[in-house]
Amino acid sequence: MIKTVKYYPAGCLEDYYVQMGRVVHIEGQEIAVFRTTSGDLYALDNCNPHPKGGPLAEGMVSGHFVYDPLYDWKIDLRDGLVQAPDHGEVRTYQVLIEEGMVSISMSSRHEQGIGT
Repeated sequence: MIKTVKYYPAGCLEDYYVQMGRVVHIEGQEIAVFRTTSGDLYALDNCNPHPKGGPLAEGMVSGHFVYDPLYDWKIDLRDGLVQAPDHGEVRTYQVLIEEGMVSISMSSRHEQGIGT
């Protein structure tokens, strides 16, 4: 059985600045979208897995990691895994770029079999 993945429009690629996060709202959820220096876009839930939570979109991007602005947790943008010595995971989403337009799937990358 073929599973169809639905993508939601999330603006123009030029709206996403390198090494900065941007919040987009899709189906009532806050998604943090980051653009790396290599030009890749990554989408994650805009919520730190730290017990006290907090926004991720305000974090600092270095390579393919985002550093949480409140607790300095290092989170891999590719799979959402928090790096040691801390632990946890943030849900990630597939990003599609076509003709300069950005779209995001609300199915997690794990549900789509990406990065597994």
